[in-house]
Amino acid sequence: MYKRILVPLDGSKLAECALPHAEKLAKSCDTEEVMLISVTEQVRGQTRAPEAYERYRSSDDPGIRGAGSEITVTFGKLERQALRYLTRIAKKLEAKGIKVCMEVLFWPPAEAIVAYAEKNDVDIIVMSSHGRSGVSRRAHGRVADKVLKTSPVPVLMVRGPGCIPEI
Repeated sequence: MYKRILVPLDGSKLAECALPHAEKLAKSCDTEEVMLISVTEQVRGQTRAPEAYERYRSSDDPGIRGAGSEITVTFGKLERQALRYLTRIAKKLEAKGIKVCMEVLFWPPAEAIVAYAEKNDVDIIVMSSHGRSGVSRRAHGRVADKVLKTSPVPVLMVRGPGCIPEI
């Protein structure tokens, strides 16, 4: 039933609470692929330093753009960290016989997750949430809430342990 499962991860233990649920779904639904994604910030800097111009002006790297004497460089440290993190998680799932693919996306997170799900024919998104409501939710972001409200596919929302809302 769920051939392609999407699991957004941000490096936190809370986000990883979704993994056991995705694993159970993958094993019970004869899933073709679990897609691990991480949404990170694209860090850019601009410089007019002559040594940067000499170093980057002839580069084929798509993260480098030049206009006149000013060069814009996209630094990939956060992207590389996210990819290493996803690789570590993927190895654990692959050891259990689950086929995994991974990709690093760029901000804004909720929109990136939903767009990825649409573009890649995802059948379900499995993600975790703090389970916050009211003022607390507004103060601490709403990525999970935005995904839940705008996703074109079903979303399995997993509440992390210890994340029980106050009554």
